[in-house]
Amino acid sequence: MEFSHKSVLLSECIENLNIKAGGVYADGTLGGAGHSLEICRRFGSCGTLIGIDRDIEAIQKAKDVLKDFSGNVIFENDNFNNIKEIAEKHDVVFDGILADLGVSSYQLDNAERGFSYMNDAPLDMRMNSSDSFSAYDIVNKYNSDKLADIISKYGEERWAKRIAQFIADSRANKPIETTFELVGIIKAAVPKAAREDGPHPAKRTFQAIRIEVNNELSGLEHAIEDMVHVLKPEGRLCIISFHSLEDRIIKSIFKKLESPCICPPRFPICACNKESTVKIISRKPILPSDAEVSVNPRARSAKLRVVEKKVVSGQKL
Repeated sequence: MEFSHKSVLLSECIENLNIKAGGVYADGTLGGAGHSLEICRRFGSCGTLIGIDRDIEAIQKAKDVLKDFSGNVIFENDNFNNIKEIAEKHDVVFDGILADLGVSSYQLDNAERGFSYMNDAPLDMRMNSSDSFSAYDIVNKYNSDKLADIISKYGEERWAKRIAQFIADSRANKPIETTFELVGIIKAAVPKAAREDGPHPAKRTFQAIRIEVNNELSGLEHAIEDMVHVLKPEGRLCIISFHSLEDRIIKSIFKKLESPCICPPRFPICACNKESTVKIISRKPILPSDAEVSVNPRARSAKLRVVEKKVVSGQKL
């Protein structure tokens, strides 16, 4: 299928990255390469971009999108959680890093990948197709208590326990193999009144399963710290999130990195000797405009947060 992707908060990201001619940048979630293309257009003939994605199909398509800048782009089929190792591998520090934590339009629209509750497909949801663990394993092998836990925790779904029990009851007869089979079970589990008022009844459960399949939240806090570590002083980190779990983690770690003290409140004076390493640029998340949402409804839940690395005395990279 054709690779289609609408880059969310594109102009806001580019503006906040403060792109410099000849700068070094990383796109931690390459996706459709829309953000990367705009970065390349602005950093000139001497700039460098490292484009990172877990999905080899995204890498392959991005090479075509960025073909005019092939001499300026390094592709890494990897997880942005490994940004520190990637920076060391290429002996670079960055003027800016962008991470768009959402699922790409290509992944959602490619029915075979099984990300969407709107298309019938095998239960998959793997961002890296070479991984052996998929949504099928979660739906058919997790016990009902564990299923309920991840649906509640990662999907913030009030009917998590009921949905998990309906899944367990259904698979007792035969394995659940497709997205539409799962959607039907979820619809049966969610009371009619709740189905009629609110988002698609399967939305939160699919989100939860996708997060669990791809281990999306594990290590995010450490990854943010590593991204700040490999920034140059005054370098910018821009992160786009699409659900409250991610946004709370990002907000919390940004606040922690900005704070000059992490001593318990009962301490009369600071004893931790911590230094503030970033300045928060966006106190409140930057949201998409009404115009963007009207063109790209998937942008509706996007939130962009931005920090700038401070010059820290005695710091070495």
